[in-house]
This record gives sequence, structure tokens and C-alpha cells, in this order.
Amino acid sequence: MSLYDQLELTEQKFDELDARLQDGAVASDPARFAALMREYKQLTPLIETYRSYKSCQKDMEEAQMLLSDTADDPELRALAQEQYDAAHTQSETLFHTLKCLLLPKDPNDDRNVIVEIRGGAGGEEAALFAGSLYRMYSMYAERQGWQRTVMSSNPTELGGMKEISFSLSGEQVYAKMKYESGVHRVQRVPETESQGRVHTSTVTVAVLPEIEAVELTIQPSDLRIDVFRASGAGGQHINKTESAVRITHIPTGVVVECQDERSQHKNKDRAMSILRARLYAMKEAEQTERIAGERRLQVGTGDRSE
Repeated sequence: MSLYDQLELTEQKFDELDARLQDGAVASDPARFAALMREYKQLTPLIETYRSYKSCQKDMEEAQMLLSDTADDPELRALAQEQYDAAHTQSETLFHTLKCLLLPKDPNDDRNVIVEIRGGAGGEEAALFAGSLYRMYSMYAERQGWQRTVMSSNPTELGGMKEISFSLSGEQVYAKMKYESGVHRVQRVPETESQGRVHTSTVTVAVLPEIEAVELTIQPSDLRIDVFRASGAGGQHINKTESAVRITHIPTGVVVECQDERSQHKNKDRAMSILRARLYAMKEAEQTERIAGERRLQVGTGDRSE
């Protein structure tokens, strides 16, 4: 199948998706509608670029016809040549973009994310580094035009962060943030170091794709939900009411806490969002490990004994 045949089929699929999204039966099924809408959004940049490319091709054909019909009129011929050159240049740019858009994509690239930053080795210095990373990601999100929402945090007295979880919402968030996951290291002389020794501190960063409730079903019977009084800054209300929420997913043992909001309901919603993201990440990791295990069985070690 040629590239153009593939693009034509994809455009037909896009139009079919558009029609299905207008169907009332689909709109009444949240899970199905969310899946179709996600696929529609993934195809939109490709189809918009392809349609612009076809428009450029049409402009080139029209300019070519004018060049043939205006052989005796130098002024009109110059205008037609200018139109052809502009359409040709734009067409080549769009064709290159099309080839990039047709490359296989991570299905999670268009998702929003939940970022979890935790101080590792290094004590207070690691907490300060975690705070610096949080400020760096916050400024980057602002430059990208993303919306940032703190979901839970545990600040230190010196202005660092023992841990913080926050969500980022916008275009292509996971695609641009997913490679930030892992252990980050800093080597520097802390302000509290009197002898000028270099300290090495580490911070862990987890970037989890945000999962909607309709995409991952969690049975209420699998959850243990505890409420308690929040600690830390926030005034009398936050410290005197049981607004903090701790959710334990019994089958996996995953525990999530949220206490940053004054409302118990908001804390519960944010804790559930973090829980869904963690369970989804665990599910993907299990699938990846299973595929890797099957590959190891097929490939083996290459020893003569095999």
C-alpha cells in the first residue's frame, strides 16, 4: 500500500469517527465515547496536515495550468510562477510533516500526567533539590501553556519538599514529560556545609499518564478509605476538620494520601486520580515484563547447549 493510499484510508476512518461521535448512542456510553474521542484527537493533526497538503497540490496544478495559458503574457506568467513556487515549497514542508506524523506513536502521548517527586538520599539537601525540580517543572509547564494543579505535598521548614504530587494538563503533556521519569542526581556544596565538601543527593521522579474513571474500573469493595485531620500549614479549618483522605487499594497494597484541599471530597477525588494512574502504570509494567519474558524464552542465551 502506498503512502497516499494509507492517508486516504486514514482520512476515511477519521470521517467515520466524526460521524460516530455525533451518534446519540455513542454519546450515552461514556467509556466508548472517551475511547473514540481519544482516537479522534490523535488523528486530527495528521488529517489536518494531509488536507492542507492536498490543497497545496491543487494550487500547484492550477498554477501549472496558468503557466501553460499565459505563455504570451510575461506579467501573468510571473504571478503564476510565484504561486507555483510558494505552493511547491509549502507542499514539501507538509509532506515531511506527514511522514513524521505517520511514525508509530505512544498511545499515551496525548494524555495529561501526574508527576510525583520524592526526595531520596541526602536528607534535607535532597528535599531542597526536590523543591528545585518542582519549580523547574512548574516554569516549564507555564512556558508550554499547561495547567498545573498540586494534588498533595509535604514541604520542609527550609523550603524543600519531602514529596509532592501535581497534575499537568494540556497538549502533548505525556509526550514531552515521560522521559523525566527516573532518579535525578545533584552534586553541590550545600549552604549549610561549613567545610566546602560536595554532597551528592538524589530525587526520584515518576511521570504517570492520567487515567479517566471510565477507562479503569476500580471496585469499591477493593478500597479502604480513611479520613483524618490534616497536618501542617492551612489554618484552623484544615487542622480541626477531618478533610485529609487516605485510600488503600487492598489487592495491590497501593496507598495514596491527599490533604492539600480544605474539602474532603476534593481530596478524595484527587487521591482516586493518583490511584488510577499508579494502577495503570503497574498494569503497563506487568505487560511489558510479560512481553520481555516471552522474548527471553524465544531468544534464549545463544549458548551451544541450546
